[in-house]
Amino acid sequence: MVKQAVALRLTFWKTFPLPLPSLFNTSDGFQETGRRLRTQETHKKKERKRETYGVSSCIRHVYCSKVFLCFNLISSTFCVYDYTVGTSQATITATTSSSGSSGVSRFSQFTASSGGDPENANTGHILPLPNLRQFTLAELRAATKNFRSDSLLGEGGFGKVFKGWIDDKPSSKNGNNSGTPVAVKKLNSDSVQGIQEWRAEVDFLGRLSHPNLVKLLGYSIEDQELLLVYEYVQKGSLENHLFGRGAMVQALPWDIRLKIAIGAARGLAFLHTSEKQVIYRDFKASNILLDGFYNAKISDFGLAKTGPSESKSHVTTRVMGTYGYAAPEYVSTGHLYVKSDVFGFGVVLVEMLTGLRTLDPRRPKGQENLVDWVKPLLSNKRKLKNLMDAKLEGKYPSAAAYQIAQLALKCLALDPKSRPSMEEVVVTLEKLESSRPERAPEPKVRPARLGPQKSGLQNLHNRSPLHQRQNGGMAIPHQGSPRMR
Repeated sequence: MVKQAVALRLTFWKTFPLPLPSLFNTSDGFQETGRRLRTQETHKKKERKRETYGVSSCIRHVYCSKVFLCFNLISSTFCVYDYTVGTSQATITATTSSSGSSGVSRFSQFTASSGGDPENANTGHILPLPNLRQFTLAELRAATKNFRSDSLLGEGGFGKVFKGWIDDKPSSKNGNNSGTPVAVKKLNSDSVQGIQEWRAEVDFLGRLSHPNLVKLLGYSIEDQELLLVYEYVQKGSLENHLFGRGAMVQALPWDIRLKIAIGAARGLAFLHTSEKQVIYRDFKASNILLDGFYNAKISDFGLAKTGPSESKSHVTTRVMGTYGYAAPEYVSTGHLYVKSDVFGFGVVLVEMLTGLRTLDPRRPKGQENLVDWVKPLLSNKRKLKNLMDAKLEGKYPSAAAYQIAQLALKCLALDPKSRPSMEEVVVTLEKLESSRPERAPEPKVRPARLGPQKSGLQNLHNRSPLHQRQNGGMAIPHQGSPRMR
């Protein structure tokens, strides 16, 4: 049924070609267009017939809207499109899919102002209109060598990610490793979850701009194919660098780990302090990408949600995310708080300290769940020393490591109210960075790791913004952290 609906919608787009796809609320769009038509009837009764037979832009929109309303069962999971007549460049405007809404753009929920003023001191801002390029399927096929296997960066239950090259010069030929490198996510259009995640990515990354968020460059929807085009982030994921194997993967020194933690914290803080809060909902090491200078960029907004209204403390929603990173109150009740993201950040801090995955069934009994195992040990400096990542080779300031461990403990508090805000986390980490010595003291004894290190982990080099998903949609990143669906 889903495939048939997609095919039928695309058939109507081809029959009544629209210059611009953009997310749109069918019922509100129908009402607004109807009002526009009634005004035209008053002033141009004679021209109405000619416009109807000429398939004017307004009539086409109403006709398509009526057809789309017939698919009400799945309207909440499909992108229905509106456009502005006479515009030369594509823009996307999203509205909520609930019936009876006011017709206000969903993007405008983030801010009531337009002008893109800085949202905070970290130069992040919310764009008044999404600045996305609409690619043709032919362009992306050329960019990725027709989605060849040697361009594949990663794949999961809802699609694949390919590396490509986009040339901004129309006269140049694409596909020859020239131009701008990009990551192209090709989602499965027959997957309802894949379509929902496609829409969420456009909803959030299309408007949110911050140095610590991965940049969404554009999209394509053609021939039943849903694609997203991102900036290419050279050094892959934090997960890759913490747990990867092989000569291509280098251990991260202490100062780089601190830099990554600060960048990721700034990205989350920006989301949480926007005029309309955004709950990321899936913060984990594999969703933190690193550019050529090891600046952290949060990627994959497929599960992101707008935060609660002022009168509420949480959002009640279906439990989705990744085991091991999801906050306990969310897993047990479905209540999603802004500070549920803070718990996930605390898990990543522990992973960065220890170099161990949050879940690993191959570890000794009682150590499979990293947080449950190490929480009682983080307040003990001697035990913390034994837990520190052996790949650091003892080259880290023990005082700073202890302070970060205490910060992680606060983030991992069972009560969301007891956790710090991400703004407070940023302040704490920035103080540590500014006070760090030029050269970290080396302990006399090299720290030993608790729990044997297992071999045979898959090389994670060149991980993509797309999670690896297995088992019908649950992401199990290499013996740990299954995705909750």
